[in-house]
Amino acid sequence: MIWITFAIFLAACFAAGTTGAIFPPGEWYRQLSKPPWTPPDWLFPVAWTTLYICMAAAGARVALADDNAIPMALWALQIALNALWTPVFFGLKRIRGGMMVLCALWVAVAACMIALWQVDWIAGLLFVPYLAWVSVAGALNFSVWRRNPGIAAAA
Repeated sequence: MIWITFAIFLAACFAAGTTGAIFPPGEWYRQLSKPPWTPPDWLFPVAWTTLYICMAAAGARVALADDNAIPMALWALQIALNALWTPVFFGLKRIRGGMMVLCALWVAVAACMIALWQVDWIAGLLFVPYLAWVSVAGALNFSVWRRNPGIAAAA
């Protein structure tokens, strides 16, 4: 892996992550009914920083490999969907829309993980925690949607 390649992928990850600063959870989210297993607020930046490092390393490992077109296309798709969820859920306050984005993101991450694995098994392995976290995020988004039917229907 060439470090400049890793730095480019990491910059793409953190660019997607900036949507969290642009559209913070705010009072609207704090007022929503959430399940008791909701992760604490401090865990989100720790988890995403770790995941972004893994995602960047996976992308950088495969970017310079032969037959990387499909994994790179899927990597680009998943990072775009990753960046989209926060403005939809927190910015527009669209709980159901956030769920749709998360479903698409989950499929994109799973497909990317498989495609990465076929080129470089370590790169594929680096996406396993990301798929797990997106699964938790999807369950949380779904639970918030179900626990707040009036708010979800109004948006």
